[in-house]
Amino acid sequence: MTRLAVFGATSAIAGAVARLYAAEGASLFLVARNAARLEALAADLRARGAAAVTTAVADLNDLDRHPELVERARAALDGLDAVLIAHGTLSDQAACEADAGLARAELTTNFLGPVSLLTALAPVMERQNRGSIAVIGSVAGDRGRGSNYVYGSAKGGLGVFVQGLRHRLGRSNVAVTLVKPGFVDTPMTAALPKGGPLWAKPERVAADIRRALDRGPAVLYTPWFWRWILLIIRLLPDAVFRRTRL
Repeated sequence: MTRLAVFGATSAIAGAVARLYAAEGASLFLVARNAARLEALAADLRARGAAAVTTAVADLNDLDRHPELVERARAALDGLDAVLIAHGTLSDQAACEADAGLARAELTTNFLGPVSLLTALAPVMERQNRGSIAVIGSVAGDRGRGSNYVYGSAKGGLGVFVQGLRHRLGRSNVAVTLVKPGFVDTPMTAALPKGGPLWAKPERVAADIRRALDRGPAVLYTPWFWRWILLIIRLLPDAVFRRTRL
């Protein structure tokens, strides 16, 4: 029986991952800010077959609470087989350009928050000497673009941190995977125009994450074709890239 902790559980992708585990009879520990949405998700997961569902209401931007939440997850599940960190927001680039305070807040949510959680989580996983962690980043972290460089810089920094943590925890048989979704049709992207083959549903991304938590790759681009799209973008010479509107 798998024991899964999800931080940021009420996001569309995290909820879809949790539903996959519930159908397998897993035990779950869920952390999210909105109590009503969290309880609705917990009830749905129990109905789908979860062996047990424990919840904790917390604002994950309150970094000082992270050690407590990680310990509660470990104690509630009597160990952690898998962890999903899905804490983040899609930054408003224009608003961040006009307000340094907002830019700092977005960096806290998308970089410092996951880093703080992972720092609290790492020694727990080391002591177990086993387990798997998936951290949701973004393809936006692969190259700085004028349209979203505040968000992209947070995700890029997170990628380097996760890479180093994977190197550290590899000695303890703990796999750490950076998940890089492309365009996903979720409430977070509600303001963006949608349609076309590049957009994916949360369930598609969740299925990829579920497999990655079993297999433990270093990086997961989801859907798969984003790996090759971003390879092209990264290889564009700067003189060419500056003239694009990506």
